[in-house]
Amino acid sequence: MIRIGILGDIGSGKTYVANNFGYPVFNADYEVSELYKKNKKIFRKLNKILPKHIFRFPIDKNKISKAILTNPNNLNKIINIVHHEIRKKMRIFLKKNKNKKIVILDIPLLLENKIYTKKDVLVFVASKKKDVEKRLLKRKNFNRKLFNKFKKIQFSSNYKKNKAHFIIKNDFKKQTVKNEVKNILSKIL
Repeated sequence: MIRIGILGDIGSGKTYVANNFGYPVFNADYEVSELYKKNKKIFRKLNKILPKHIFRFPIDKNKISKAILTNPNNLNKIINIVHHEIRKKMRIFLKKNKNKKIVILDIPLLLENKIYTKKDVLVFVASKKKDVEKRLLKRKNFNRKLFNKFKKIQFSSNYKKNKAHFIIKNDFKKQTVKNEVKNILSKIL
């Protein structure tokens, strides 16, 4: 099985690119969202460490955001609890798809949390800053302060680019992404 890890900045279009490969995708953002909605064990753990913010199930993402903005240390507390569960979900996903030729890992902190292996094919999604900015401002709950906090815990774009085996220039046009993905697949298959 070939594991393709998708790298890029927040809002660069990683999930869109991941979904264009046509292979099973492990989407960490989606899985986190599901944990907040459905996992009472996660709720209890977060409630225990952040009772002022997390006191109702299902967990409201806005309460998570507020907790992070109130105290920068809360981000690490949340990450420590949530990432452990996400790793478990990823192992289940990999086991379920072990007979697939390729799987795609759409995990925002793939490098930072050392979730990748040396054999993984890393693809960096490069997008123009102004395009990313436009897209982020359209997001329903976009918060610049929160965005900046997440940026601080991520490796720089240059670092990720240097780690990547391939770079996709995402101009947010369907055909461009399809062509870039096709090109990568032809080289690794």
